[in-house]
Amino acid sequence: MGAFPLPRHDGRLAAAVMLLFAAVYAAILVAPAFAAPSGRPLKLVALGDSLTAGYQLPADAAFPAVLERALRAKGHDVAIANAGVSGDTTTGGLDRVDWSVPDGTDGVILELGANDMLRGTDPAVPAKALDAIVARLKARGIPVLLAGMRASLNLGPDYVARFDAIYPELAERYGLILYPFFMQGMAGQEGMTLPDRLHPNAKGVETIVAGILPSVEEFLGRLQKMPQETGK
Repeated sequence: MGAFPLPRHDGRLAAAVMLLFAAVYAAILVAPAFAAPSGRPLKLVALGDSLTAGYQLPADAAFPAVLERALRAKGHDVAIANAGVSGDTTTGGLDRVDWSVPDGTDGVILELGANDMLRGTDPAVPAKALDAIVARLKARGIPVLLAGMRASLNLGPDYVARFDAIYPELAERYGLILYPFFMQGMAGQEGMTLPDRLHPNAKGVETIVAGILPSVEEFLGRLQKMPQETGK
């Protein structure tokens, strides 16, 4: 058979087709990088202590709000709820995880353990509590990004070794994305903390967000590939 004859068209039709392609391409470029297939934002919960809650900071300067803005600026359609409680321990987080993480949550950023460490709690206690939190969320179909903590060196080498091992061991056990040290880049740095030299100020929070952002984007990519049955 010969070549199938193409219909003739004038310049106006060609121009219209080009405009259509341009519009479609533009829509692709401005579409959110990550959103739930239903078109709604991905719903994350930041479950943590004062480092998450934004101790002595305005609500819009707390970690969840700053992280949400940073992600949206990069085209990610997300909403991050602040479930940080100042002074909370891993055991406290376990006690409230069911009501702090509502049904319909797509993923959790878990940041707990600093207060256990500051109190010199036996590392076996936070290890057990964090494991139980992750297991409980897994049973509900809610993935976790684990934000690690490190022990103060003045607690001694044995304590430091046992405490610091909690997070990589937990991440390996459950196949979690791990951000090794939540306070990376701001801990002990001049101009990054409140006068107590422990909690991040607004600049410190910005530094934390800049550090964890690639891990959160990797987490969003993982969520996007999962069947949207989380939190159900």
